[in-house]
Amino acid sequence: MTTDQIVTLRGEGELVRRAGHLFGAARQEFLCAAADLVTWSAGVNAAFAEGYRPSLVTGLSMCKIYTPRALADDDSERRLVGIAGSGAQVRISTAPLAREAIIIDRRIAILAGAEAGGVRTYSVVRSPDVVDGVRALFGVAWETATDLAEYRRLRTSPPPELNEQARDILRMLSAGHTDETASRHLGMSLRTYRRRVAELMTLLGATSRFQAGLRAREFDAGSR
Repeated sequence: MTTDQIVTLRGEGELVRRAGHLFGAARQEFLCAAADLVTWSAGVNAAFAEGYRPSLVTGLSMCKIYTPRALADDDSERRLVGIAGSGAQVRISTAPLAREAIIIDRRIAILAGAEAGGVRTYSVVRSPDVVDGVRALFGVAWETATDLAEYRRLRTSPPPELNEQARDILRMLSAGHTDETASRHLGMSLRTYRRRVAELMTLLGATSRFQAGLRAREFDAGSR
């Protein structure tokens, strides 16, 4: 299917032939969101092998988000560490990604579709409104994700001890309640609630309240 602003490609081979040059043309931003290292590896690696590789020496900002599936085994983890070591910023999102996508210079978004008959489709989008929307979703995921090195450290560190009050506060944060509503529900003063939130964010190494709630769920999942 082809329109003026959307081209749908079938398979990694067609992705490289018709869109591979777009990777090497990135000059400002190269943003990538993927559940694991499989979705983009065949097509992107083939494009890189053809010389279509973004150059970090130009001041290009390269940011990549993956889910914990990207660290499913030792080999995958080594590859991910290597990606971070090459100059890319890598973060891990424990929340599901809205879409697996690559965004280039705020102009082009490449969206990965589901496999059909063993062949994955890729949609190359040039519509400014759609590209802006995909980039906004990436930004939300980026802000709530954890730096790869920090995620690996937390994964091997013993979880902090959280009492029931702390868990109640984190549940309030995850649910998005206002400070006023949460403090009233928990039967504490607004000042005390805010102080406890700040203490918990420090304890969990979170940079936002939403991230604190995600971190708590990570620890809960790891303890089961």
